[in-house]
Amino acid sequence: MDDRTILRRISELVDEEHRLRTNAQQGEGFTDEDRARLRELEESLDQCWDLLRRRRAARQSGGDPDSAGVRSVTEVEKYLQ
Repeated sequence: MDDRTILRRISELVDEEHRLRTNAQQGEGFTDEDRARLRELEESLDQCWDLLRRRRAARQSGGDPDSAGVRSVTEVEKYLQ
């Protein structure tokens, strides 16, 4: 996955997150399915941002950005910044 593809995916995920939040504000709030989907979106966004940061770091240090792969949700979520 190249940087453009990752950025496009981030944009898609953010758009969906905004739609869910807007719908919840205009209606009765979040359903259980909405809450579950929001959590999935947040996790996917964290994975995408992590991958993009690691690709950029590899490129800046003279490494191969394609060597960076998507890390598990567990690994990304427990990472301290």
